[in-house]
Amino acid sequence: MIILIAGASHTGKTALAQKLLEKYHYPYVSIDHIKMGLIRSGQTTLTPCSDDCALTDYLWPIVREMIKTTIENTQNMIVEGCYIPYDWEKCFEPEYLKEIKYVCLVMSETYIREHFAEIKKFASVIEERLDDSDCTMESVLQDNAEVLRECKKYRVNYVLIDEEYPEEMEII
Repeated sequence: MIILIAGASHTGKTALAQKLLEKYHYPYVSIDHIKMGLIRSGQTTLTPCSDDCALTDYLWPIVREMIKTTIENTQNMIVEGCYIPYDWEKCFEPEYLKEIKYVCLVMSETYIREHFAEIKKFASVIEERLDDSDCTMESVLQDNAEVLRECKKYRVNYVLIDEEYPEEMEII
């Protein structure tokens, strides 16, 4: 089984992946780690600040083939990150699709406005964010609104985090 966890920054993708690892013992891969490994090793001229579309175009083919290999080897894996395209399903044949579960995490405007201090507080709950100064209420509102539009446009599975942050089983 492959579990894909997408969503805007600060929605809890990494924390959810960690909880699922602890519960099911499925390893997880952070696309951000792949990104930084490729950037730091000089395998790309992209940077952490490059356009998200450019990063997705570069990273997704690598991640996609990792997913296929994992399925072919009858293994399990959780993949989390911002660089999963909304039309990800078109990249897989039906025999692969039956082994993949996808969810996109989206925070509502109300949730963000009422819980922004908590969002900032939990930003480093799994990994230490060295510089989180670009995380503002405005940026989180904008990012989540865009993700929600895209989820609806592509009709992908998403969890709208509106009143309380759901438990991991409610999400998956």
